Amino acid sequence: MKKEQEQEYMIRGIIFDLDGVLVSTDEMHYLAWKRLADELGITGFTREDNRRQRGVSRMASLEVVLEKADRIYSEAEKAVLAERKNNYYLELLENMDESAVLENVKDVLKVLKDKGLLLAVGSASRNAPVILMKTGLMPYLDKISCGLDTTKSKPDPEVFLVAAEKLALPPEECLVVEDSAAGIQAAVAGGMKSLAVGPFYQSLHADFEAPLLCKVENWESILA
Repeated sequence: MKKEQEQEYMIRGIIFDLDGVLVSTDEMHYLAWKRLADELGITGFTREDNRRQRGVSRMASLEVVLEKADRIYSEAEKAVLAERKNNYYLELLENMDESAVLENVKDVLKVLKDKGLLLAVGSASRNAPVILMKTGLMPYLDKISCGLDTTKSKPDPEVFLVAAEKLALPPEECLVVEDSAAGIQAAVAGGMKSLAVGPFYQSLHADFEAPLLCKVENWESILA
């Protein structure tokens, strides 16, 4: 029965961004970057700046912070700063548990698995495996593509193309679920359909949209 369902859909795999799609760690990232900015004497780092960091790599996120610095940092110094921020973030992650999972995400993943779909995460975060373990999401996913597998940041499609390759699916048979403009652009660049969720879903110009993953009501038409 499951094989018959798989054959019905043009979309056979779904690749999820992590932060803002499956779990909420935005506040942890903001607090870690804000702590670093304060230590560097950068007083103008705002939540709007933090929004620009969504979906991009750690080093690209650091550049957003350093735009307001009063000095130029060497590449070696930037590497140290990025590692310092990550340590702050890991401190905050210590207390992460299943409460960080967004509304009814596990129920949605189970429904999609029951449809015979392959599920993956495509995230710029190098901490994606840790987050998935701590939140109990790992058993729902077939593959993970993250910052440990890639060198390019969204809107480059590398992280999604790696996920598709791990799922053994061509890009055109994959749907990307994202909450950032860079992520949607990466999906388009990779030749994949896109579904936008999150607070800015209506402004991301995706193929499909919903305020939250659990609010998607037209899965059959999206997958067809």
